[in-house]
Amino acid sequence: MSQHASSTAAPPLPDDAAKPRVVLVLGANGFLGRHFIAALYQQGHSVIAGVRKLPAASHPDIAYIETDFAQGLDTQDWLPVLDGVDVVINAVGLLREHGGQTFSALHEQAPAALFRACQQSKVGLVIQISALGADEEAASAYHLSKKSADDALRALDIPAFILQPSLVFGQDGESARLFAMLASLPVLPLPGGGCQLLQPVHIHDLTELVQALVPLNPAGTITIAAAGPQALTLREYCGALRQQMGLGRLRAFNLHRMVAKLAAWAGKWLPSSLLTPETLAMLERGNIADTEDMRFFLGRDAMPVESFIKPAEADGWRSLALLGWLLPLLRFSIALVWIVTGALSLGIYPVQESYALLAEVGLEGSTASVALYGAALLDISFGIATLLLRKRRLLWQLQIAVILGYTLILSWFIPAFWLHPFGPLLKNLPMAALIYMLMTLERQDGLPRR
Repeated sequence: MSQHASSTAAPPLPDDAAKPRVVLVLGANGFLGRHFIAALYQQGHSVIAGVRKLPAASHPDIAYIETDFAQGLDTQDWLPVLDGVDVVINAVGLLREHGGQTFSALHEQAPAALFRACQQSKVGLVIQISALGADEEAASAYHLSKKSADDALRALDIPAFILQPSLVFGQDGESARLFAMLASLPVLPLPGGGCQLLQPVHIHDLTELVQALVPLNPAGTITIAAAGPQALTLREYCGALRQQMGLGRLRAFNLHRMVAKLAAWAGKWLPSSLLTPETLAMLERGNIADTEDMRFFLGRDAMPVESFIKPAEADGWRSLALLGWLLPLLRFSIALVWIVTGALSLGIYPVQESYALLAEVGLEGSTASVALYGAALLDISFGIATLLLRKRRLLWQLQIAVILGYTLILSWFIPAFWLHPFGPLLKNLPMAALIYMLMTLERQDGLPRR
């Protein structure tokens, strides 16, 4: 059975509501899961963190267990995991499929098996983290898969809450970093002028809502839309974030929908891109809901967008947002320098003049040819690797070494280049400094450090 909070009285508190519960949080390494386990531990509950891969460092008072949703497709797979568990929170989710991580396995089959196991094990409460839009009008594979799990839970006789969050804002959230980065652009292209409706919710409010639900004992399944207190357009959302980061007024222009669709199609082939044809369609559909149910259980209004970034956090958010697009721009520029330099050396620049330059450093004949074409191919390889590699620390080190090598050799044989008006050697210094900056500011996965 299924019901909404607005049509019911408050679900009764169990007799042992004040007693700490054993709470299993699945997807505990994810954005939502990390916040849930920290908040529930602070609330006094015994927390078990279910993760696909055990972390190198963990909280000493939180038990970590390996639970791979891609493998847990049968009810029997979950029964041993649920021994002694009072509450199960399913926070596993993915926005894009990759490899064995599919919507069918992670959003449908594994949750359905988990929920059946919860009923057999007589788990006291299940909290399913779904998504706003997983309803009768769902069209995307993402929303349909979430709805499938929600329906499987509703079909069982077990106390449960289905939370359907809108966009969740938090410093370690991918969508929050994306929208902050977009808001920091000097000029922002918005599909359809940014008229799409959103209702973002802050991670603190969603976490407090989970804290409020854990002690409850609803009769059946209650669905709650978890969203902010008011709907606003995409343009208004980005403008509010920009103001809070201290970047002034948003400058945006209308991006033709056909261009937006082409960009989404290109994003489909980039594994880390959050823009795909499906996510664009989800954005166009809108992401809003009535927040009466959330207010009912939270006991207050959720935080408005205008309060998402506190004044003390503005500098950090601004730096992170700016680096989100400045670092890729810098990386593309450096790649372009390597590729163009190599291409020029392959023959666009007069070859005889290149040989004359090599002769000044003592290279002639076949040795000069190997040096000329070998260096050109190395430069082009550096440029292509700069664009394609995700982990680039070694690449940056090699590039700096080559630049310093070129500089030392030319300084020894042709010191006059330091006095050349176009600065052929002097330009190597900022080039090496910028590459070192990229090496320092990028994480191992190529994203800006937080």
